[in-house]
Amino acid sequence: MTTRDWPLWEVFVRARRGLSHSHVGSLHAPDAEMAVRNARDVFTRREEGVSIWVVPAAAISASSPDEKDAFFDPAADKVYRHPTFYSVPAGVEHL
Repeated sequence: MTTRDWPLWEVFVRARRGLSHSHVGSLHAPDAEMAVRNARDVFTRREEGVSIWVVPAAAISASSPDEKDAFFDPAADKVYRHPTFYSVPAGVEHL
């Protein structure tokens, strides 16, 4: 297998504890272990991260931006899915 045949990996980095992982880029690597090591070297050179996720690009499924209206419209008519639909019980401090 040549480097051109290596699978594409999507890289997500968490900058600090408590934050979400953010997509920072893509890279090619022969396996997950090498993808994590390469991602560390490429995307966290200045100690920007505390955690790295790598995901095979072939394993990611996504909706199409062109179908946004049809895809997300059904959610608009279900108001009970929005947190403001519910009242917060008395005595609850941290929800």
